[in-house]
Amino acid sequence: MIYQPGQRVALVHTSDPHTLLRPGDTGTVRRHDQQHHTVDVTWDSGSTLSMCLDDGDRIEPLTTTASKGDPVDDAAEWAATLWRIRAAGTEAGRTAADWWAQNTIGARASGDTRLAARRILTGIDDGDPAVLDTLPQPAAAGDAVDTSGWQLFADATGDVSGWFGLRIPQRDEAMTVYRDAFDTAAVDRVTELCHLAASPTGRDVSHLHPDRIRIGDVGVFSGHWAHNTDTEPDRFAVGFVGTLIDRWNGWAVFSCTREVAEAIVADQQHHRDQYRHRLRDEGVPENDLDRRVDAALADLSFDDDVIVADQRATSDDPQAIDHITPDSDGRYVVMGRSWCWEAVDPYACDQIIGDLPDQA
Repeated sequence: MIYQPGQRVALVHTSDPHTLLRPGDTGTVRRHDQQHHTVDVTWDSGSTLSMCLDDGDRIEPLTTTASKGDPVDDAAEWAATLWRIRAAGTEAGRTAADWWAQNTIGARASGDTRLAARRILTGIDDGDPAVLDTLPQPAAAGDAVDTSGWQLFADATGDVSGWFGLRIPQRDEAMTVYRDAFDTAAVDRVTELCHLAASPTGRDVSHLHPDRIRIGDVGVFSGHWAHNTDTEPDRFAVGFVGTLIDRWNGWAVFSCTREVAEAIVADQQHHRDQYRHRLRDEGVPENDLDRRVDAALADLSFDDDVIVADQRATSDDPQAIDHITPDSDGRYVVMGRSWCWEAVDPYACDQIIGDLPDQA
């Protein structure tokens, strides 16, 4: 670019560490030495610092945002500019979140990424500064009139000199719109990626939160016996997929497929086996193990298509043996007299058994 005497310019960057000039300062060209790539400028601030273009100094022709004379047209044009800046902020926020996730909850992260994702989600929900301050931030912009502002405006609009023709309130508004769009997009994308990382299924299952489950909805169900009491008391070792069909004394009643019913029976047997081993380690005689286990945990088993729930010992009732048959669709309602279900957050489960529906 050839600069002409009398041409108005704006400073984009100077490598001079001693000057008081700052990006956005304006001046008038006195002379352009094309051989030595220097531009002599009389700056409005009184400085006469020349620009050494080969040493990294950068200036741009100063343009003004000319009014079309019609306030409606001017407002529409400015709104379109802000829309482009907002779109640029949104794209930058999502991109920054993707890079952030790689080192935090992605392939490059170390440690328990599911646990990290859960903690981040909790921090976002709680507005915890300790979490929010670690999320991606827009590039440091400093004051409204600076190099970052010029670069963002140029990238968003394709206009490399229009920034210096904006009024200061317009520059402030443009930067505010960009930062707000960046922050919103970054948090939304981080939340989305954390939901995936925290999910035991690798899918976003936030739509199955128990607060959203109504009669007739598919949800995830578990019970107090499945709590990870030795590690995280608010988590469940396993959750089972079913359709909520009723409420009973505050507990959930749900129907499930044969596959899920088989998993429930197997899980109950697993708990019985664990309890048996613990009693044996505590020195309980072998001939007393069955009685102790039966008194503590119901005995579930399949008899062809029927689930036999034997709770005679747990309830001290010789009649407490139920036969759970499938309905006409082959679905089971696996309930017991002394053990009940609740809808649980899928993200609180280490494992989920059953087919989860996609988010509508």
